[in-house]
Amino acid sequence: MGFAKEIKKWYFIFLAIWTLVADVPFLFMFFTSIKTQSELLEGNTWQIPKQPTVGNYSTVIHGSFFNYLKNSVIAVSISVILILIISSMAAYVFARMKFSLNNILYSLIIAGMAIPIHVTLIPIYVLTNKIKLYDTIFALIGPYVALSLPMSIFILTEFMREIPFELEEAAKIDGCSMFRLYSDILLPLSRPALITVGIYNGTYLWNEFVFALVLTSSPDKRTLPLGIWDFQARYGSDIPAIMAFLTLSLLPMLIAYILGQDKIIKGMMAGAVKG
Repeated sequence: MGFAKEIKKWYFIFLAIWTLVADVPFLFMFFTSIKTQSELLEGNTWQIPKQPTVGNYSTVIHGSFFNYLKNSVIAVSISVILILIISSMAAYVFARMKFSLNNILYSLIIAGMAIPIHVTLIPIYVLTNKIKLYDTIFALIGPYVALSLPMSIFILTEFMREIPFELEEAAKIDGCSMFRLYSDILLPLSRPALITVGIYNGTYLWNEFVFALVLTSSPDKRTLPLGIWDFQARYGSDIPAIMAFLTLSLLPMLIAYILGQDKIIKGMMAGAVKG
């Protein structure tokens, strides 16, 4: 009994240390954001601000921050929704239907995970120009969806393969159509995997930089990762303002997680007891 208590104590100590280590970058970002540029350059980098100021946040908010935020929300929201719809449909086909080209097509799609995104930049740039989508928010959605599908299809297919076929057979006996099998049975049971795919892709696309840089040029079409350029000059950068921008950029994802954490945890627990 005493040994178990000792293990538990060290377990909580480890969690506390790990939490502190994980929080250090965010604390550094926040404390730097409430410093002036002169205080940052003249004082200790890790020192807590002597005269905290919200001037950097005011500068960011009165700039183009909300325009960048709007662009990011539009691009990421539409992309994640399309990724979930397309990948879940494809995963249903690969996981539950038997046909001669199943393994070949599935392997070809999974092989897409090995393609470096930089290899696709020039072809995508040329195609985007030809279809007159260059320098629009919608130019980002196609590449975002296409390059996220291999991993998403892989996760959902492997998850759906573990769902008992007896559920499907019972539904077919009751006259359930193929679409209802997908929408009423497979999708609800696959919610943990869908949540995982949504979080993974949402986080990645929220911070995506390369395609936003290549496929947009106008300041009013930029997303949040490109907005940092507003605070970079030829011979220097406004570091506190950049940290304020990054802190505000983090908030939407943080708020979304806080509001949806119950559903996320329930979904993960459902996946743990799925079998």
